[in-house]
Amino acid sequence: MKNLSLQIGGMSCGHCVARVQKALAGLEGVEVRSVGVGSAKLGYDPERVTPEVILEAVDGVGFEPRVAEAQS
Repeated sequence: MKNLSLQIGGMSCGHCVARVQKALAGLEGVEVRSVGVGSAKLGYDPERVTPEVILEAVDGVGFEPRVAEAQS
């Protein structure tokens, strides 16, 4: 499992958090650790999912993600 921290633009409330949480939890190989307004921390299996797919999932529910920090 690798660690990934995201900064997410466009989030302003609990409904936003829930949408991002659901989008991330629906990805195979992703372990959601925390989602808050403007950020998310997760673990992911690089053999099952890429950071690009993770960013696309968040973008797909209407927010602007970017990688804040990635670690092995």
